[in-house]
Amino acid sequence: MKTLILMRHAKSDWGDPRLPDRARALNARGRRAATALGHWLQSQDLHPDQILCSTAERTQETCRLLNLPLAPDLHEALYLAEAEEMLSTLRHATGNLVLMLGHNPGIAEFADLVLTAPPAHDRFDDYPTGATLIARFDIAEWSALQPGTGTVLHFLTPHDLP
Repeated sequence: MKTLILMRHAKSDWGDPRLPDRARALNARGRRAATALGHWLQSQDLHPDQILCSTAERTQETCRLLNLPLAPDLHEALYLAEAEEMLSTLRHATGNLVLMLGHNPGIAEFADLVLTAPPAHDRFDDYPTGATLIARFDIAEWSALQPGTGTVLHFLTPHDLP
């Protein structure tokens, strides 16, 4: 059995138009959301044993603010990745409970690709910043992951948190 935490980075700052997209950090709302998501993961006893993270500053900052006792594996391929690239990256994972941090629109497409059925949440299709899916897969190794096989355990956005 394998479990995926699929998280879109928290809300980023657009304040400096000269800053390259890859270098944008989180804004104040995003920092609060990432911290709250980290608390929620801990309250749900969701402790990843591997983190796959885009190289963008906003995904790395989101990861740091989750306050997990694990350094992320940074993957250039996850920066603005499409669903198929995310699937390929996950198939090389080694953890049992893997956190993957990425970007839209690829992350929304990937979430839809891997699930047997979408969650009953009105924000699943647009996968807003900070959106987090927890899905379980009945496989022994990530290399066996096939589209349409994941079961939703949770889906939430920062707005859903107290």
